[in-house]
Amino acid sequence: MRDIEARLRTLEDKDAIRGLLIKGWRALDQKDWETWIGCWHPEAQLAFGPWEPLRGREAILTAVRDAESPYAAMMHYVHNTHFEIDGDRATGVGYMLFVGVPDGTAAGDHFDMGGAYDWEFVRTQEGWRVLGQHLTLTWSLGVDTLGAFADA
Repeated sequence: MRDIEARLRTLEDKDAIRGLLIKGWRALDQKDWETWIGCWHPEAQLAFGPWEPLRGREAILTAVRDAESPYAAMMHYVHNTHFEIDGDRATGVGYMLFVGVPDGTAAGDHFDMGGAYDWEFVRTQEGWRVLGQHLTLTWSLGVDTLGAFADA
């Protein structure tokens, strides 16, 4: 019976992490900065292509909010995810597709990026949180007219 309980716990943990990412990245698209940063551990680290590594919620929030808030609309697609659970720690991989529309009246003009995520997660009293995220950009399309992602 314990084997079934352990397997069920692993499935529940993977679903909780998937739910965390859906909740957080949907909040990011809606510019609900408080909900988004709440998905991160206070000591989280973010590594993203053109930026210097960021440490801590405040640094992460400031950089992402400054870069993305000028967009009239955004969509962050997180897909092809896979997670490995190891007690109260987990790792994950996935792909990202970002579409940013700088002007709501010209939806055909957008800046797109794609790449691969590598994550670290930790279980807290509040549930799973992102402890580390490394995003490797693979490609971009269009012109970043807002200059939000210099050198992307």
